[in-house]
Amino acid sequence: MYSKFGQFIDGKWQESEKKETYEVINPATEEVIGHASKASPVDVEKALKSAEKGLKVWRSTAPWQRSYIIRKIADLMREKKEVLAKWLTLEVGKPLAEGIGEVGGSADIFEWNAEETKRIYGQTVESRFPDTRVHVYYQPVGVVAALVPWNFPLVLASRKISTALAAGCSVICKPDVITPGCVMELVDICREAGVPDGVVNLLSGDPPAIAEQLIKSDIIKKISITGSTRVGKLILKQAADKVQRVTMELSGHSPFIVFDDADINKATDMAITSKFRNNGQVCISPNRFYIQEKKKDEFINTFISKVKKLKIGNGMDKDVQLGPLTTKKRLEEVEKLVDITKKEGAKVLLGGKRPAGFNKGFYYEPTVFDQVQDDFTIMKEEPFGPLVPMLSFKDFDEVIERSNKNDLGLCSYICTNSMEQSHKASELMETGVVAVNTPVVAIAEAPFGGIKQTGYGREGGSNAIKDYLNVKYTHLGIKG
Repeated sequence: MYSKFGQFIDGKWQESEKKETYEVINPATEEVIGHASKASPVDVEKALKSAEKGLKVWRSTAPWQRSYIIRKIADLMREKKEVLAKWLTLEVGKPLAEGIGEVGGSADIFEWNAEETKRIYGQTVESRFPDTRVHVYYQPVGVVAALVPWNFPLVLASRKISTALAAGCSVICKPDVITPGCVMELVDICREAGVPDGVVNLLSGDPPAIAEQLIKSDIIKKISITGSTRVGKLILKQAADKVQRVTMELSGHSPFIVFDDADINKATDMAITSKFRNNGQVCISPNRFYIQEKKKDEFINTFISKVKKLKIGNGMDKDVQLGPLTTKKRLEEVEKLVDITKKEGAKVLLGGKRPAGFNKGFYYEPTVFDQVQDDFTIMKEEPFGPLVPMLSFKDFDEVIERSNKNDLGLCSYICTNSMEQSHKASELMETGVVAVNTPVVAIAEAPFGGIKQTGYGREGGSNAIKDYLNVKYTHLGIKG
């Protein structure tokens, strides 16, 4: 499946310099999907030189022409949604319907940034001097290194590539070794849409080695990374030596708060949609469930009855709602966290084991815990799996304080019918994103990102492109 791709450098797919490959595993069957090309240091240098040349071409391309090409990428993605979705199911394990949704969201991002290309506004500032003029304008930051994780490879690659293209930057994209195929397909769509040679490049292979070589290069002027806080800190330390601009969206540990005035049926639907998307392997997944005392039992009972109806299986099968975890390592880490949570005193109300009847695949049952305390490990470490700890709270001030006692600040969820509580909670939650009575968080038209140790910078909305632009001002004397 990967033989038609390889490394994408200077507008062409090519074998790696050493012709080395690595296995890509289907998490639903544990079978080898294929062998993807593994980049060597020579390939990385070729990509850097390619992106440097591509930058000169793309930054001088008229914004309206850039916009046309970026919009064409969006159109082609929609035409090829089944192909892209199949890659997502085979590599990530998510159900095909989720894959189709991710393709649609990714195309929306390209479409949004196609318009942003034409809306890079400068300024004219009134000068204090009668014979001078003050002009402020924006220019592309340069060559961008886009480091893409495995859980939402298409949407996260789209955020980085489309914004770089909109700003007039060239880009080198590095997909994770777990999920290279869908990103390769996206880059090939960029080629088909008419992106000039060298503007978009792709390097597949050892993530730490490739990332380190890119960051050490004087050619790279900006890094965009989505990943764990641990990896993000390492990248940031490396980037500091070059004073490179960095956008970072790192780990999350989202609270899900249900007030006693909420509609429990709607709240549980919202919880299930947001929690079990990609089987909980989502940075915005709700991981700490706080239910007001009066409604806790009702919420738990309703939630469990609905979760029991979710169908687990291979994402290629019709009606499957929960696929496998993406890697054996992820499965083992989820199992370990379940054991720790039980030893710390939690009671398992549902799940807590691998599902019966699956001899192959990295499957794990949705797992609900009760009798959880704030100091348990699961309340501090991002579970990144289908684990649901349930806690109760008495009043508004208490739950806000408890929710904010975490070093990560990406997203929070609020369920309430009170406008007052909605506004107050939105203002007080120490997160970059707040979802009130909706499971929908990441949309093309809104700024997405976190605070605290979740990182900084934004992807999406009109703010994102600013992170890919340098600000310049000219003080112009009009009398020569």
